[in-house]
This record gives sequence, structure tokens and C-alpha cells, in this order.
Amino acid sequence: MIRVVVADDQALVRSGLCAILDAQDDPEVVGAAADAAEAVARVTELAPDVVVMDIRMPEVDGLEATRRLLGGDGDPRVLILTTFDADEYVYEAMKAGASGFLLKDLRPEDLARAVRTVAAGETLLAESVTRRLVERFVRRPHPDEQRELAELTSREREVLELIARGLSNAEIGGALFLTEATVKTHVTHVLRKLGLRDRVQAVIFAYEAGLVEPGAS
Repeated sequence: MIRVVVADDQALVRSGLCAILDAQDDPEVVGAAADAAEAVARVTELAPDVVVMDIRMPEVDGLEATRRLLGGDGDPRVLILTTFDADEYVYEAMKAGASGFLLKDLRPEDLARAVRTVAAGETLLAESVTRRLVERFVRRPHPDEQRELAELTSREREVLELIARGLSNAEIGGALFLTEATVKTHVTHVLRKLGLRDRVQAVIFAYEAGLVEPGAS
């Protein structure tokens, strides 16, 4: 059973999200929160698998709550809810480790599917969307990221660059003449060495390290 906490400051929206998820056999809503501070408390208390988090809430917003919740082993997956499809808050939430985002006008069946997707360890964000967000908000290479980049082997750098360009594991394998299994191994090594959660954070890292430049094809 996938345990879920729902955080939204609008009571009607919050109850609607809970009702949609409770109508499913799986996932199961184990708690709800009216603001981000309460969400952090609920997560600490209930240890859910997934947090459905509105990004714009009073006092402590969903972005700060995401930062507080993520950063260690065993953290829940965070699924961001927003009314904007290209929002700097979403970009910062991805940097903080959110597993994806959804627009609030989604269909009910898509919400449960999204929760299952991120609970399975996958990211819910098309590479093209990730890239547009990153290219919009990245500014210049960060020295810290450049130093960490030096820890990678040349092959791992190639794999990271192709991830940032939006290629799937199969496409990376074709470009580098590697099996898909070998590519998966390289991706795992890249994420572990750089301390990244998933491919979304890998894309952001590659841009901020200057490995890929905005606008590059």
C-alpha cells in the first residue's frame, strides 16, 4: 500500500485530492495538511511514501517544505502541485529533490497514476519539460558543481551530458555503442557519485556545472 500525505491550503482542493485518492484501492491517504509546516509535521509523524504538495501556500511554502523533507535516505517522494507549467518555484523544487510536478487541472485518474509513478522511484516530468525549465532558470556554471564533475570518469561525463540532452538509456546506448544495461550502471554511478536523487537532478546538475549550455542541441 502506498501511503500518501496531501498538503494544500485550500480546504476544498485538499478534500477533493484526498477523495480522489481514497477512491482507489492503492494509494491510501494517511494524513492531510493545510500548510507546509503542518505537512512537515505530518510526514515526521506518519512516514508516508509520497507527499502531494501544493507549492504556493502561506507562511511556509511548498518549496521550503520540500527542502526540509528531502535530503536523506528513506525520505518520501514529493509530487508538486502547481497552477503554472513553467514556474521558477517548480525548478527550485526539482533542485531540492521533488520527483515531479502536476498541474491542478489534471484528470482524477492521472493523480493516482502520478502517485504510483513516483512511489515506484520514477520521475514524473518529461525530459523536454525539464530542459525548458532548466534552460530558463540556470544562470552560470557553479564552481562547486564543476569540482564534483571532476569526480566522474570520462564515460560517466558522456552519459551525464546525454541525459541532460534528453536521451533515454536506450538512446544513450545507441550513441555510445553500449548495452542498455551498461548505460543503467553508468547512470547509477553518476547519481551516486554526485549525490543526486534522479535524472531530473542530473539534468539540472549538468547545466549548472557547465557540461551542457542552455540552447545547445
